[in-house]
Amino acid sequence: MDAVLVINADLGPLHRVTVKHAIRMLCRRVAEIHEAEPDRVIGVFPLPRVVRLVRYVVTRWRFSAGPAWSRAGVLARDRRRCTYCDGAASTIDHILPRSRGGRNTWGNTTAACYACNQRKGDRTPAEAGMPLRREPVTPSWAALAR
Repeated sequence: MDAVLVINADLGPLHRVTVKHAIRMLCRRVAEIHEAEPDRVIGVFPLPRVVRLVRYVVTRWRFSAGPAWSRAGVLARDRRRCTYCDGAASTIDHILPRSRGGRNTWGNTTAACYACNQRKGDRTPAEAGMPLRREPVTPSWAALAR
């Protein structure tokens, strides 16, 4: 067992931590054991599978603006398919190139195969004559988890 599930006081899942971190949470009394491995102990504590926080933690950040931008997130959002030719994507392309002020945002980046990325170069899709097959959108947490 290398990871322990941390659940909120209302039993909603939050994240996973190492066993060492979970034991520290138990020692500081910010969590208590919700589910444990039978007949296995670490010191005075049973080996935890799931720990529950003693106090409720507000997780408003999860539901506000959606997940932060990342290269891996863009590839996951586009299902690793090139937006220009629908081939297998391995790179990220900026719709408005960075040299022209384009930024790393969900609406300005898309997954692209190496060949299309090189062909488009430092131009916009309209200038390169390469229309987008799908418009880039900001994904929800649930969409990225799929």
